[in-house]
Formats: sequence, C-alpha cells, structure tokens
Amino acid sequence: MNIKKLSLRTRIFLAMMFLVLLASILISAVAIYQYKEQSEDYHTERLGRKEENIQTHIRRVLNGRQNTWEVKTENIPIIFKEEIYNIADIHKLQINLYDLDGNLLISSRAGLQNTAADKCLSAEVLNAITNTATHRFVDKHTENGETFQSSYTIISDQHSKSLAILNLPYLEKDDFLTKELEEFLKRIGLAFTFIFLMAIILAFLLSKYITKSLKAISDKINTTRLEKRNEKIEIDTTSEEISTLVNSYNSMIDELEESAVQLARSEREQAWREMAKQVAHEIKNPLTPMRLTVQNFQRKFNPEDENIHLKVNEYSKTLIQQIDTMSSIASAFSNFAKMPAQQNETLNVVNIVKLALDIFNEDYIAFSAEQEEIIAKFDRAQLIRLVTNLVKNGIQSIPDHRTPKINVAVTTDEYNVVITIADNGSGISEENMDKVFEPKFTTKTSGMGLGLAMVKNIVETYKGSITFNTEKDKGTTFIVIFPKQN
Repeated sequence: MNIKKLSLRTRIFLAMMFLVLLASILISAVAIYQYKEQSEDYHTERLGRKEENIQTHIRRVLNGRQNTWEVKTENIPIIFKEEIYNIADIHKLQINLYDLDGNLLISSRAGLQNTAADKCLSAEVLNAITNTATHRFVDKHTENGETFQSSYTIISDQHSKSLAILNLPYLEKDDFLTKELEEFLKRIGLAFTFIFLMAIILAFLLSKYITKSLKAISDKINTTRLEKRNEKIEIDTTSEEISTLVNSYNSMIDELEESAVQLARSEREQAWREMAKQVAHEIKNPLTPMRLTVQNFQRKFNPEDENIHLKVNEYSKTLIQQIDTMSSIASAFSNFAKMPAQQNETLNVVNIVKLALDIFNEDYIAFSAEQEEIIAKFDRAQLIRLVTNLVKNGIQSIPDHRTPKINVAVTTDEYNVVITIADNGSGISEENMDKVFEPKFTTKTSGMGLGLAMVKNIVETYKGSITFNTEKDKGTTFIVIFPKQN
C-alpha cells in the first residue's frame, strides 16, 4: 500500500490508530519489564531477609543455654542434629551447613548426605566467599525453565571466628506475581480495547472535520476557470492555517478575474487588429486593378474612337467586378462580426435544410432525412447560413477534375439533432486540422476564411458542437450536433 497515494483523511485516521496501538504496546512492554524487575528485586530481597533471619536463629541455637556442646566446626552436626529441621520448617527453606573447606556437615533435606555432588562445594564458590568483603556469594542459574538462587555466607561464633558456611537453596516461585501480571494485562487490554474503539470514532470525526475545509477548497479550485466568474470560498469557523489558505485563494480569484478581464480585452483588441489588417489587405487587392483600369481608361480615352462604347463597357465591367469583390468582403466581415441572435424558433429542421439546399440547385447534392419532421428550437436564418456555408465549403474543396458529390443528412436522437455534410473533395491536411475553425484561415485563393469560423460561432451559441472527419484526397464530413431544446 502506497501511503503517499492515500487521502489526507485516511492518513490522519491511520496515524491516530497507529499511535493508539503503539501506546498500548509500549505500555504493555513497560508493564512486563517492570514486573520482571520487581520480581527479581522481590526474590533478591526475600532471600536476603530469609538468610538474615536464619543466621539469627542459628546464632541463638549456638549461644543458647540448651546447647551443651562446645561451639566449634566439628560439633555443628551434633548441635543441629534435630534443630536444623525446626529452623527449616519455621523459615520454609532448605538449609545446608558446610565446613570451611566446603564439605557438607548437615542438611535439612533428607538423603542429601548421600548425594556426592552436593557433599562438597566447588573451588569457585569457596574463592568467591573468601574474596568478597561481606563473605557472601549468590549463585543464580536456571534448570528446566525454573530459576534458582543459592546463597553462601559465613557463620561465626561470639568472637567472630568462622565456624561454617551456610547455604540456602532458593527457588524463585512467581505464581502469585505472574497471576497479578496476567490480571493487570487483562484489565489494560480491556481498557485499550475501549480506548481503541473510542479512538476510531474520534479519528473518523476529527479527520472529517480537518479535511472538510480542505475538501471545500479543493472542490472550488477544481472548478476554477479563467473564462468564467469564479465564486469565493466562505468558511465560518476554521483553523488559522485553513483561514490563511482560504484568504489566499480568494485573493487569487480577484487577481484571476482581473487578469481574465485584461486578457479578454487584449485578445479582443488583438483579434480586431488582425481582422482590420486582413480586411485592409483584402480591400487593397481589388483597388489595385481598379486604379490601373481608371488610369488606363484616362490615358486611352478618345471620344472619336469608333470602339469607344465597347471599351467603356469593358472598363465598367472590370470596375463592377472589383466593386462586387469589395462588397463581398465587406459582407463577409459584417456577417462574422454579428453574433447570432438567439431567436429560439420552433421549426422543422428537415424543411429548413431543404430550403437552404434549394439555393444551390445542383444535381450532385443529395439530401436524406431520418424522419420527415424533426422539430427543434433554432434561428431560421442562422440555420440556413450554417448549412449554406458548409455546403459551399464542401463544393469549393472538390478539385475541378473530379465529379462533385455532396451528401447532406439530418438525423436525430432523444435529445439532439445531427446534421452531416459530406463531400468528395481533397480533404484537410494534418497540419491544417487545428486551424480549420480559426478566423481568417483559408486554403483557397479567394475569400477571407470566415465561413467555418462563423459556423462554429453559430453552433456554440446554441450550445451545440461541430466536428469533422477527413481523409486525404477522399473527402471530408462535417458533423453538427445541437440540442432540440436549449
């Protein structure tokens, strides 16, 4: 699982769950460690207390009135022949007494005298007892999963003369402490289960609260567009960081709107500059032959020439042709500049398209309709202009050596009207596909290249779309789609 790809809300939720689990594990680990430390301290202190009490008891036996034997090492087995069992029973601990050379003198454990391994202390133990200031040594080892401590200390008489070595074997029994630990872990487990459930609820609510403001900001940012008016974010109660982010976004919206206005103004100015240049260029083209014609007429005019009327007619015809060219340029510019007036007339699209095609009156233009009547809301004049421009564009794309063929079809679905106009012309080259609907773009030797731009403008005004499919040297199909109701 990639943590970076998770949402902020999920990461906050998982982080809180992880912290709760980590806390429960750490507290449990500390509790177990503390139990072990307390257990070791308890057994060490308990053995020390047992050893001190037994030593006191042994000294009382040695120095008591009931002891009629001389207090020396050789008499230890006789002195404690019966008493050692009483001491062991009172203190609930096994007692072994060794001489100073490590040989067993007497033990409270029956049969120990017969065990060779326990009848003599090792040199390591004797050296440890001798070389320590307290003359005490504790051996700790584990057998069969149980821990044993065995303490060795010197027993002295009233004159501090060493008599024997006291050995106390001690088994660490942790049954009580282990039970206490298990009870504690059960209780803490129940507590952490409750805390974990509460943490899930709290993490869910907290992560939702934290990310609520961020989601609102994210939604607003996703819908932010340069070409439209964007709404500011208004959040009543939130943290200082979120408030700073919201204020920054709102400031950005103000700057964006100002930039959009400036950009739109700049684009409009640039578009009109380019259009003015294009119009001026197109107008200059017919002005040049008009000027030359007038100059030539002025230079060669002779009232007595018998062909003067014929020459005047030729000159006039040339001027009229150039004037018509200028007029068509002005009309094209005027038509493009006019935005389609959204007169949502309820009309039969099939009849209007037929009417538009009647203007051409050509046999190679074929028309088909899915139904005899397809009703939609559209401006009648704009729809005729749309069809005539696309058909005219298709006719002009057909090479002179090829038999023209134009197919116009009107179809419909539940919500839209679809008009397709297909030609068998030269097609659109790949490098020109992105420029087809741009104003003043044209591949023809005449015209201003405003026809398709105007068509696109009309279609988009009525919330429709225009696309095309083309194949080099085989033709192009334009597809116009607009809603029946808008």
